[in-house]
Amino acid sequence: MTNAEPEPQENGEEELNKAIEELKDVLHEENPDAGGGSTASFEGNPDLVMSIPVEVQIVLGSAEMPVSQLMALKKGSTVSLNRRVGEPVEVVVNGRRIARGEITLVDDDPSRFGVKLTEIAGKAAVE
Repeated sequence: MTNAEPEPQENGEEELNKAIEELKDVLHEENPDAGGGSTASFEGNPDLVMSIPVEVQIVLGSAEMPVSQLMALKKGSTVSLNRRVGEPVEVVVNGRRIARGEITLVDDDPSRFGVKLTEIAGKAAVE
């Protein structure tokens, strides 16, 4: 992994609109017989976009090491990350950092971790 961080989205709405337009083009190319009807029904059905699955990752940190050190890892080894305890973790969606937050326990299941968002890319800290 590299240490370079993706830049926050400056204009998230513009990016979303661009992605929707690209998706319309793809849908139209895959179903050319549908004519304008598929695009019109797509625009009238935002649930279609909202139901598209995305991959969400919580990044605690990363480490860089030579292959020899990697090969020497065994059960019980500790890998030091580039972050310290208490530093925010990154919330990454489809490879792009969209937020930062703090690790917390899930209220209804204390055996599970969650992330309390403290910063959303392109916006001020969450209150």
